[in-house]
Amino acid sequence: MKTLIRFTALLFLANGTFAQSIAITDGTVHTVGRDGTIENATVLIEDGLITMVGTNVAIPPGTEIFDANGKIVTPGLFSPVGAIGLTEVGAVAGTNDATQRGTQFAAGFDVANAYNPRSIVVAISRIDGVTQAGLTPRAGGGTNDQGNASHVLSGLGSVVQLGGDTDPFMQRGGVVVANFGESGSNVAGGSRAAAVQVLRAALDDAADYQQNRSAYERGDWRDYSISSADLLALAGVLNGDTAMMFNVNRASDISGVIQIADEYGIRAIITGGSEAWMVAGELASANIPVILDGVNNLPGNFDRINARQDSASLLADAGVTFAFGAAVQTHNARLITQSAGNAVANGLSADQALAAITRVPAEIWGVGDVTGSIEPGKAAHVVIWPEDPLELTSYPDAVFIGGVAIPMVSRQTLLRDRYLLPDQGRPPAFRK
Repeated sequence: MKTLIRFTALLFLANGTFAQSIAITDGTVHTVGRDGTIENATVLIEDGLITMVGTNVAIPPGTEIFDANGKIVTPGLFSPVGAIGLTEVGAVAGTNDATQRGTQFAAGFDVANAYNPRSIVVAISRIDGVTQAGLTPRAGGGTNDQGNASHVLSGLGSVVQLGGDTDPFMQRGGVVVANFGESGSNVAGGSRAAAVQVLRAALDDAADYQQNRSAYERGDWRDYSISSADLLALAGVLNGDTAMMFNVNRASDISGVIQIADEYGIRAIITGGSEAWMVAGELASANIPVILDGVNNLPGNFDRINARQDSASLLADAGVTFAFGAAVQTHNARLITQSAGNAVANGLSADQALAAITRVPAEIWGVGDVTGSIEPGKAAHVVIWPEDPLELTSYPDAVFIGGVAIPMVSRQTLLRDRYLLPDQGRPPAFRK
């Protein structure tokens, strides 16, 4: 079910050549790894991989040098949930491919098939330092024009790198997304309890399918509540190859997730998690990570009535693994730095905050061995910042994805530059 693709096979440019050798010199390098922060350090990149990091790095002849003196160097940002490359304009249905509806595919709905690496949202995100993203399907409200409604199970999530024309997928089908709490109630007949029962029935069916797969494939009649594609997807959840990512906020619902994870032996991930701090001890004991929506950190509805601004600090103190991310921020994935900065203002250390938007989301997704920190052997997803990346007005000077310096251009910058041109005596639409 889950496929990890090693970067040594991904780092060819469109013309078939390897990425060039690069040295980022004299920067303050936040490795977000075992070496911590290194002053006046050099990061050597060869063939798309980080090969050396330190203060006494020999730079081979012919290496392109980027001077980072007085600047900050970090791993690329990792947006762990959302629909980058799956949506263009929220109000235009034809440009949105992340929403699951219908009964043919629920757990088995694979949004990776619709990913568009040339989406304008990709370029907008990466020039602000987002080099990797989780693609997570979602439930929609009501029914569409064909009368199809969303399911408690939204489908399979994947991880992409936001570089050029190389294969973007770092992982496919690494999670199955489920909806609990208010979002689950909305697609399960108006009750949280119904959402739990729908999920349990699906997991029980998948367990039966695993035990009787041969009979099922021979055509023996079995009245399963989900399709064969969904049975296969949930089989991966039950055997541990695939994690289950729960959209859930209320503490009592999170406790229900912990119980289901223990009962079925599945790897659970919490997204949203506004009230996760209230059950932080349970989450730590169960080794269940949280992808915290750091923007919705105040009470906004009955699902997150106990939300608080220092929840990240409380999770950290309890030993819970956590990252920052919010599916509703697809068009503003860069705001994970704001979530991290707000958390620092409310008790979290700066090192923990930076890890929560780089290394930790990679680890939660199961790709931490190939990305997420500046360490030899890992993919060269690196960002150079002129100042603290957690400051609201800090924007990257340079972004490298797979060792390639990406053009710092997006549709937004092109429009900005066009309409900032001095008056040429003609309306903007007619200017060249």
